Amino acid sequence: MKAQGKLNLGRRQFFRVLGAGTAAGTVGPLAAVATETVETAKKRRARYQANSPEVQTFYRVNRYPAK
Repeated sequence: MKAQGKLNLGRRQFFRVLGAGTAAGTVGPLAAVATETVETAKKRRARYQANSPEVQTFYRVNRYPAK
């Protein structure tokens, strides 16, 4: 019987190909994340002041009672 052209792919080669495909697929989105705009940075900044009266009241009210 004639041997057909089988693809003899071992376990290690399989995982190398799988890893290379995964790495190639993540390069595009990572490049987009790396270029953060000023608008995105403004959205991520803290929206409260740590020493504001509201924050101080929150922490004062939510403390455990003194023993």
